[in-house]
Amino acid sequence: MSLSAAVPSSSSSSSTTEPPTLLAEPQVVQRRWEPSLSQLGGRRARQSFVYEAYVPRAIAELETRLDSSTVMAISEAEQACRALNEDPPSALSLEALARQLLRAEAVASSRIEHLVVSHRRLARAFFDPASHDTAAEVVANVRAAERAIELAASGPITLATLTEIHRVLLTGTRGERYAGLIREEQNWIGGNQPNPQGADFVPAPSEYVKPALGDLVVFANRDDLPPALQAAIAHAQFETIHPFWDGNGRVGRALIHAVLRRRDLTPHYVPPVSLVLAGRADDYIRGLTAYRYGDAEDWYAVFADALAASAAGAREFASRVAALQTRWLEQAGSPRRGAGARKLIDALPAHPVVDVRTVQDVLGVRSQETARAAIIRLVNAGVLREVKIGRKRGRLWESVGLFDLLDSFEREFGPAERTPSATKHP
Repeated sequence: MSLSAAVPSSSSSSSTTEPPTLLAEPQVVQRRWEPSLSQLGGRRARQSFVYEAYVPRAIAELETRLDSSTVMAISEAEQACRALNEDPPSALSLEALARQLLRAEAVASSRIEHLVVSHRRLARAFFDPASHDTAAEVVANVRAAERAIELAASGPITLATLTEIHRVLLTGTRGERYAGLIREEQNWIGGNQPNPQGADFVPAPSEYVKPALGDLVVFANRDDLPPALQAAIAHAQFETIHPFWDGNGRVGRALIHAVLRRRDLTPHYVPPVSLVLAGRADDYIRGLTAYRYGDAEDWYAVFADALAASAAGAREFASRVAALQTRWLEQAGSPRRGAGARKLIDALPAHPVVDVRTVQDVLGVRSQETARAAIIRLVNAGVLREVKIGRKRGRLWESVGLFDLLDSFEREFGPAERTPSATKHP
């Protein structure tokens, strides 16, 4: 399922002295595509033509009137998010659960873009991201999601927030040349031409992009809407604007969590909603299409159901991880609180793969020997095992059992297949 745009070889955006204004209703505008003399492809690809682009409505002052079933679905989703954040398993540390759920969200969001990597490979890639291009892109997505939440927790959501999330997402990846840059030409989604002819969806011409983003960030900072509804609208509007050459889907899903964090609905833990959306790809596509073409409540219901399911699933996952930690403690001989082995077990869900330096940081010690002693104790107890990934220097150890829980969590709440089918996004 591809949510990224193709990069055109030529632009047909019209030049205007004043930025256009969004209207209260969506509009379709016509533009002429004029290919360059160097345009690749056959004769048809080198011909000019008129195409239609979709301009979203203004939402800064949007008023919503919802039917009772939608109101109930949104309320239930918010209750599930509060339950996840207010009553997690006591055996788990806040940081450990928060980081693992955020990684699950980033892995699923990347998978929607056909960037498929296992949690085990992802955890190892943090130590050697250059060894695998796809893993490096998913590592960047984790960092972008972390940055989105950090920015939303410290101030309003702004245009700079969106470009910073995008910059972090693409830095160090194959798309780095586009990092943080809002498009200034026409893009499109789907189709097999080096132009928007036959595309599944053509977003607004470039002159509308900054006005539309300005309208979006005003909306994203409102406090008079249910947070789950606000996140649903903000995400669909962002995907409709499609302001970047690449990474729109991942930034748009990070925006969901930025809105929920800013509204304090998810102060500690993110429900991995992308995991559920990836498993409901047809509903996801249908909902975004419905939003664009007038039946927004269909999208609200899809999103609310996915959010509620992801929050409930995250609580179940947290309980399983807490049970695994209890078993680790028993295997390690119930080390006393404050002991190196105990601190390391507490941190393993946040750091499922460790090296000596990581363990030093976790334990807050300078001594490599102290860190190695904690590692050896957990290796002997069957809590850690050494892994080999071709590093020239240093050794890595991974926690035993955690990746099995993550795989099980994905099978229950995510897509039926590990790699999503090639579904075009309208």
